[in-house]
Amino acid sequence: MNKFLKSLPIAFSGIVAAFKSELSLKIQLVFAVVAIFCGFYLNITRMEWLVLVLTISLVIAAEMLNTAIEKTLDLLHPQQSPKVKFIKDVAAGAVLILALASVVVGILIFWGYI
Repeated sequence: MNKFLKSLPIAFSGIVAAFKSELSLKIQLVFAVVAIFCGFYLNITRMEWLVLVLTISLVIAAEMLNTAIEKTLDLLHPQQSPKVKFIKDVAAGAVLILALASVVVGILIFWGYI
């Protein structure tokens, strides 16, 4: 447990560093805050909150993993090869799929309240 508690500040600093350096994370955070505000304003159900929080978490976590993949590849392969481009594109595509799915989730949750 002690090791876990010592690792928390490291993880939090990683989150802060990612949000400071990545515009896409900042944009996603704005959408997340808007969705959370709408959830409170529209008094969505507990199950809708569960889906909303999981969706937001998945998109942000995927974007952070994408960032880690990109930074690692940039470090290991400063001269971008076709294989590096492919890996980066696939990782970005995974984030896009989740982001589009989050839009669908938002529509499904909020449409009935509007």
